Amino acid sequence: MTTLELLRRRRAAAPRAVAVSGVDGELTYEELLGRADALAGLLREHGVRPGVPVGLCMPRTTGMVVALLAVWAAGGAYVPLDPGFPAGRLRLMREDAGAGLVLTQEGVDPSLLAGASTTLTLTSGGEAATAGRLPLVEEHGDLAYLIYTSGSTGRPKGVAVTHRAVTNLIESFTGLLGLSSRDVWLAVTTLSFDISVLELLLPLACGARVALASAAEAADGRALRARALAEGATVMQATPSGWRILLEAGVPEGVGLRLSGGEALPRDLADRLLEGGARLLNVYGPTETTVWSTAGDVAQGAGPVDLGLPIARTRLHILGPDGRAVPPGEQGELHIGGDGLARGYHGMPALTADRFLPDPFSSEPGARMYATGDLATCTPDGRLHYLGRADQQVKIRGFRIELGEVESALRAAPEVRQAAARVHEGPDGQPRLVAHVVPNEPCEAEELWPALRERLRAALPEYMVPGRLVVMAALPLTPGGKLDRNALPPPDWSRAVAAYRAPTTPVEAELAELWGEVLGLGEPVGVDDDFFDLGGHSLAAGRIIARIQSRFAVEAPILVLFENPTVAGLARELGRLDDSGLDLTTVAALHDQLDGLSAEDLDALFDELAQGS
Repeated sequence: MTTLELLRRRRAAAPRAVAVSGVDGELTYEELLGRADALAGLLREHGVRPGVPVGLCMPRTTGMVVALLAVWAAGGAYVPLDPGFPAGRLRLMREDAGAGLVLTQEGVDPSLLAGASTTLTLTSGGEAATAGRLPLVEEHGDLAYLIYTSGSTGRPKGVAVTHRAVTNLIESFTGLLGLSSRDVWLAVTTLSFDISVLELLLPLACGARVALASAAEAADGRALRARALAEGATVMQATPSGWRILLEAGVPEGVGLRLSGGEALPRDLADRLLEGGARLLNVYGPTETTVWSTAGDVAQGAGPVDLGLPIARTRLHILGPDGRAVPPGEQGELHIGGDGLARGYHGMPALTADRFLPDPFSSEPGARMYATGDLATCTPDGRLHYLGRADQQVKIRGFRIELGEVESALRAAPEVRQAAARVHEGPDGQPRLVAHVVPNEPCEAEELWPALRERLRAALPEYMVPGRLVVMAALPLTPGGKLDRNALPPPDWSRAVAAYRAPTTPVEAELAELWGEVLGLGEPVGVDDDFFDLGGHSLAAGRIIARIQSRFAVEAPILVLFENPTVAGLARELGRLDDSGLDLTTVAALHDQLDGLSAEDLDALFDELAQGS
C-alpha cells in the first residue's frame, strides 16, 4: 500500500475534517484529495506517467501539498525546487532530473524557471486555470521523489527515493508517535530538505492536521510561536538550530511532542526541550535511507544524547575497515539496510555502486546496505551513538554540505587561484563554514570578499555560502602533497571588515551589544559592520529579531535585517517601523523598569492604572 492510498482511507473515514492549513486558508481531506485528483488528470495530459519527474517550485501554501499529492496520483515523482535557491542551481537540478514540467504559483520569480519546457501556474490552493480532460487512472510508479543534496564533485546529486521506502517511514512513525485526529503538526521545513516528507505526510496518514508555517515564519521565533499558538500545534519537528530559534521566543506548552534531528542534539538543548513534561525524540538518518532510520525517546540526564534504535524493517551494521562487524562499544562506519533504502543516485551508477553495497548480513536476495560515512558505536542493548564523519561531508544547521562543492564554486571565481573550505567553531560555539582562498593577486579579505560572496550567493543556496573568508599565501599541505584541511586556520572572529565607527545613539549602542551577544564576538561591533560579514546567518538573524521585538516592542520582520545588515541601517529602519509615537530608547528603558518590579509592585501599578482609566 502506498502513502497516497493511506490518505485516501483517511478521506473516506472523515472527509470533512481539516487536513491542511496555512497562511492561504485550509482544506478538508475531501478538498485536498479532490483537488489533487483533478490536477493529476491535467498532469496526465502533459505526459506524466509512472516515474516521470515533475518539478515543484512553490511557496509553502496548501497548494504545495495538493501539487505533491497530484504528482503521485498521476504516477509521477516530484522534484523539490526551492524558490529560495539561485536560478542556476535550480536549472542544474531540473535538467539533471529531466523535469520538463514544473508546477509553480503566482509570486514565484519567473526567471527562476527560465528554460523550463512547460510550467503550470496554480492558485495558492492548488487549482489550475483549466481542468484536465483525461480520466484519472491509478497507476503508481516505483519512484516517489528525486531530492538533491550537495555533491562532492561540485554538482548537486539526486537521491531517488521509492514509494516503498516512504511507506515504511510513515508506517514506522505511525506506531512510534501514536498521532490522532486531535493532533496538529506544525510543519516548518522546506520541501528541499527531506525531513519535510515526515511532517507533511505522517499527520495526514493518521487523520491529524498539517499546519504550514511560511518560510518567513519558520525563520522568526516570535512569528513561529504565534503560528503555533494560532493553529493549536501539538507536534513539531526541527533541527537543533531550528529549535533554538523557537526557544528564543518560547516553545508553546501545547507542543508536547517534539522531534529533533538533522544534526547532533546537545544535552543542554535536550534538557530545555524536555521542560514542562514534553516528550522529545532524537531522530537520525541520511537522505539515502529516507529521512529517519533511528529514533529514541530522550530522558533528562547528564550524558550525551544517543540516536535511539532502528525504526521498523531497518538494519544497522557498524563495520570496521575489513567490512566485519565490530563488537559493541567499538568505533566503526555505520551501514544501514532495510526497506528505507533509496534506489540510488539518479544517473550516477558508479557512485551508487560505491555507496549502496551488497548486504552480506541479510538473507534477502539482492539486499543492499548504504555506507553512510558516519562513525558510530553501538551499546550492547542496540542504542546508537554518533561520533562524527569519516569523510569531507559536514552539516550546518541540519543541511548536508559537501566541502568539494563549495570549493568548486570558490575556484570558479576569476580572482581565486586555489580554494578550500572548512568548518570552524564560531565564537558562539556553533559550527561555521569558512572559505580559505589563495587569490591570483595579493589582496586583503575585505577587498575580495564582497564580490566573491555575491558570486557564491548566485551559485549556491544560502546555507552553503561561507560566513567568513580567510586569505592565504598558500594552502597547507601534508607531507604527501595533499591538502591538510586540519591546518586551515580559523578566521579572526573579532575582526570586522568595515573600519570601526562607534554607535552615536542609544538604539545603535543596544543593537551593537545585541549583535555581539548573539554572534559571540569579543570585540565591539561598529555601526557600519555588516551582520553577515561578522558570521551571521539566517538562524542568528532570527534570534536577533526575536530580541529586538522583545526589547523595543516593535514588530520587525526578519527581512528587515537582511535588507539593512548594518547596525546603523537597522537602527534607522526600526525607527521608521515604530508607530507607537514613543522613542525606542524610552521603550527599552520602560522595559528595564518593569523587569525590575516585583509581582506586588506590578499589581499595585496595574491597580493604579485601572483606577485612572
